[in-house]
Amino acid sequence: MSDYRAVQTAVRVEKLRIWFAWACGNFILLAIALATQHTHIVSVITQLLLVAGFLALTVALFRMTGALNRKAAAARNEVLGDL
Repeated sequence: MSDYRAVQTAVRVEKLRIWFAWACGNFILLAIALATQHTHIVSVITQLLLVAGFLALTVALFRMTGALNRKAAAARNEVLGDL
């Protein structure tokens, strides 16, 4: 049972780290876009990069979270004997 608890704790911590990294990445992208909003062509390029970066970070977030959920489910099945 302690192994399952350790896995659950590790998964929870990793999820928090992933969400924090996602928020920081999006904040950095937004700061860059706001800093260049008064230069026309650079603003358009940074807005496109902002959208692409947001989509990439969001896809990575959900893929990593899904992998952690599968790892936690496998640990739970191992502890419960539902292999």
